[in-house]
Amino acid sequence: MSANAISCCSGWARFSSIYDLSKGAIVSKSNWRVSIFGAGYVGAVSAGCLAKDGFTVVAVDPDQYKVRCISEGSSPIYEPGLADLIEKAVKQGHLSATSDYNAAIRDTDISFCCPGTPSREDGSLDVSYVKLVSEQIGEALRDKDDYHMVVMRSTILPGTVESVVVPALEAASGKKAGVDFGVAYYPEFLREGTAIADYYDPGAIVFGQFAGDERTIAALHDLCSAVDVKPHVIPIRSAEIVKYANNCWHAVKISFANEIGNLCKSVDIDSHVVMDVVCADTRLNISRAYMKPGFAYGGSCLPKDLRALRHFGKIQNVSTPVLDAAVEANQYQLDRAFRLVYRSGAKKVGLLGLTFKSDTDDLRESPLVILAERLLGKGYELAIYDSNVSADNHGGRNYISHLAGFMKSSPEEVVSESEAVVVGISGNATQEALKKAADGIKVIDLVRISGEVPSGVQYEGLVW
Repeated sequence: MSANAISCCSGWARFSSIYDLSKGAIVSKSNWRVSIFGAGYVGAVSAGCLAKDGFTVVAVDPDQYKVRCISEGSSPIYEPGLADLIEKAVKQGHLSATSDYNAAIRDTDISFCCPGTPSREDGSLDVSYVKLVSEQIGEALRDKDDYHMVVMRSTILPGTVESVVVPALEAASGKKAGVDFGVAYYPEFLREGTAIADYYDPGAIVFGQFAGDERTIAALHDLCSAVDVKPHVIPIRSAEIVKYANNCWHAVKISFANEIGNLCKSVDIDSHVVMDVVCADTRLNISRAYMKPGFAYGGSCLPKDLRALRHFGKIQNVSTPVLDAAVEANQYQLDRAFRLVYRSGAKKVGLLGLTFKSDTDDLRESPLVILAERLLGKGYELAIYDSNVSADNHGGRNYISHLAGFMKSSPEEVVSESEAVVVGISGNATQEALKKAADGIKVIDLVRISGEVPSGVQYEGLVW
């Protein structure tokens, strides 16, 4: 099984010291010199905070107004507390500004790149400034012998470092990324108005690692040592999309809260009272629960309650686009699972799991039942096993007559009779059955099973 491994920084201690970049040894280093390309919002805040922490910082920007502001000890943007940070840092000699990118690269060890990434008219991302800064840095690196590190901080889509930044750096410098100079991605999560507080008390710190470059990751650990949060070190593409996942989730939350507010107001309910109670539940509502990508939702509550509240909105003449989209998104996950089965080319399909989630016997509006019915309708031969579902329990809620004839007595029986196996429940029984799978069998995983599957098995996860 080939999972997209995410290396969370449980190994914090191994990054507590820093590479001696000239010798390849590991020594403590706290006097990094940092150049920050782009003295806009992210760049100016980063410059002020890094300088406050005692690092030597050079802000680089083609805008002479920004250069003059910082050089005179004032902030080029308004952000509470930033002007004081910059004034003190300039007076102490920790912060300066220039438009000379060659000199900035020559006189620093690591560069943070913070150019803007605006939207084009069609909604696509304009990375022309990112490319330009990468070319400028690459040009300056051509004449630098020391190992310099380049860290992108701009909000960029997955693959941008690999397809835009690294090629521009290598072409302009004539050097190799990860060998002659370092590369990493360090997304920012600063909210305007509370940026300095967010810098020192972040919800998370993320370092995107490029091609096993531990030197740059080690330097970033040292630069963030004033913050009492253990960074997550993850693959660079994962780091690039984290910022988008965060911001889009925030947008969904705002729109959801507004939608509930609209519905509440239509019947004279104080929506703030309602959402205060919703947010008080940190076990389910404000937590990791429901935040693991996977298969569709089902059961006796979510589908029914979504229908009811959407219908209530129609009665009250209140639009519910967020709730409508949730239903559409759920259907998309069902369609996606079916397409994986279809693309497998198998005609004999096994289902390990039938209830709407593990550790229940509830089949009401189960997405696995819906998937089984669709497969039957398309002519697939089914074999089904669920330890909590009985083929002959006519009186219980776990009885489904139209699928009873396809139920098997064990997961091993399902695996042995199938060309493709859809895993809808996790557990030791599922794992043991898959270990006995014949070479060439296809496993379609909807729940992210733990452990490994046999080497001859063709494994594919739903969203991983």
